[in-house]
Amino acid sequence: MRLLVTGACGFVGSTLVKSLIEHAAPGALEVVGIDNLSRPGSWSHRDGLRRMGVRIVHGDIRNASDLDSLGTVDWVLDAAANASVLAGVDGKASSRQLVEHNLGGTLNLLEYCKASGAGLVLLSSSRVYSIPPLATLGVEVREQAFGPNGSDFPHGISAAGISESFSTAPPVSLYGSTKLASEQMALEYGEAFDFPVWIDRCGVMAGAGQFGTADQGIYSYWLASWHAGRDLRYIGFGGHGWQVRDCLHPRDLVPLLRRQFGTGRDAGMPRIVNLSGGRASAMSLAQLSAWCSQRWGERTVRVDASIRPFDLPWIVLDASLAGKAWGWSAPTTTLQVLEEIAAFVEANPHWLELSH
Repeated sequence: MRLLVTGACGFVGSTLVKSLIEHAAPGALEVVGIDNLSRPGSWSHRDGLRRMGVRIVHGDIRNASDLDSLGTVDWVLDAAANASVLAGVDGKASSRQLVEHNLGGTLNLLEYCKASGAGLVLLSSSRVYSIPPLATLGVEVREQAFGPNGSDFPHGISAAGISESFSTAPPVSLYGSTKLASEQMALEYGEAFDFPVWIDRCGVMAGAGQFGTADQGIYSYWLASWHAGRDLRYIGFGGHGWQVRDCLHPRDLVPLLRRQFGTGRDAGMPRIVNLSGGRASAMSLAQLSAWCSQRWGERTVRVDASIRPFDLPWIVLDASLAGKAWGWSAPTTTLQVLEEIAAFVEANPHWLELSH
């Protein structure tokens, strides 16, 4: 099989490429990766992939011509995105740049799949789900963490988390809207031009080697910053750090990806699934701080009660549909992920500087 991976030099893309190669029979998988290398630190992943025999193309999926030289492939795994929920509104990138990255790039990939007859796996996000009902979800504090209080769950939410049937009505953030629009266009292209499309809505990704910025993943950022003695703040919700996110190691996606690559579009499987460690994986920032204190000692986290757009108290995906349909689960626990990240930042004390 010949596979194109976009965003191949990012944390998620590079982790998936390495894991896919490790699980493939010798000679059974040829991987081409494309990345614009705009993110600081991405060159470090590039060099490791090249040593594994991956062809890395310095290109940008926003430019259709950059895809023309890649030849045909059997599958495209789209792991490229501007992944910040504040993108387009925080002054670091314009709204137009966000749409060009996340939606324009997807459209170019869909035209590429159409021309080459390739299938597409699109990595999407938990942030496609509607903000107002999540912002007003009834929560209570248990063990320094928000959790649903169980009273009057809106449709699509249960104690297990947010399911695929939950509302995607706007607002979902500009970032979330580009991912949702990409999902819709991908499904339409697959139907119109007869190629398989699978959409995997992922929770918060985390693991060793993730870039140390908050928008890339709060778990790695928090641990790396704590270890380095950098300023940390509990933002919003009274400044207690009770807001909760789930956790997912990218390598846990590989068994599902291998099944999806081997499945045709008429197999009757759900086109969209949530992927997450679920409620068992979820932690609050306050709980994360307690873990860091036990490993590296106490420190002060500043309180910032300011309210930011798109912040939510509790985002946990229910991945039971992926389990029922594909037999998938996430075997790596959050504690295992934290140990992996901690060992990495201890061995690479300058990682934060490298990735900024």
